[in-house]
Amino acid sequence: MTERLPIFPLGAVLFPGLVLPLHVFEERYRLLMSDLLAGEEPHRFGVVSIELGHEVGPGAARRLAAVGCTAEVRDVQEHEDGRYEIVTTGGTRFRVEDVDDSLAYLRADVTMLPEEDGPGAQNAVEPVTGQFRRYCERLVAHGAEVTDLADLPEEPQSLSYLVAASLVLDRSDKQRLLQAEHAAARLRLEYELLRRENLLLETFPTVPASEFLGGGVSPN
Repeated sequence: MTERLPIFPLGAVLFPGLVLPLHVFEERYRLLMSDLLAGEEPHRFGVVSIELGHEVGPGAARRLAAVGCTAEVRDVQEHEDGRYEIVTTGGTRFRVEDVDDSLAYLRADVTMLPEEDGPGAQNAVEPVTGQFRRYCERLVAHGAEVTDLADLPEEPQSLSYLVAASLVLDRSDKQRLLQAEHAAARLRLEYELLRRENLLLETFPTVPASEFLGGGVSPN
């Protein structure tokens, strides 16, 4: 069964559990927020990564990713000039079935995706946790400030999304993690990515900044 959601294209990938603050200033997204808040709770829209194009301007997002994530509105501040400051949390992954551009902002018919551990998920937790802790240690050694991750989740799905949201990766790699069939597949991919990133951190003296460095991850 499909569900129609207003769509907010972004130059980033939203994961379940990730806290995402947004400054809404474009007229079309002000209208999206106005329509959304006028409806029943929970107030949520879909965040989909832009594969071709950019965020600002009509028609700027020329191609969207096939899988996105719902953003559930947790806090709203409306300015007198119509801008919004909102805080959202990533909710449920979905597959985009059809896009409707008849309004100022995009809407899409989407199918919500199930969350499953998948075969071998629990066995993948310890290896990924070990690689991720080494990754954090190497970031700190390079002078980065990272979130305190002393108590990492032991549940496969929560760990898989925490690691996915925290890694400093290209958007295409982030999208691959979001689109993974289940937690086991996501953890296996994360293990390979962490091995690669740990090797790079050993080799190069500097690291890029990302949402990881700001501590914006909230594991479910």
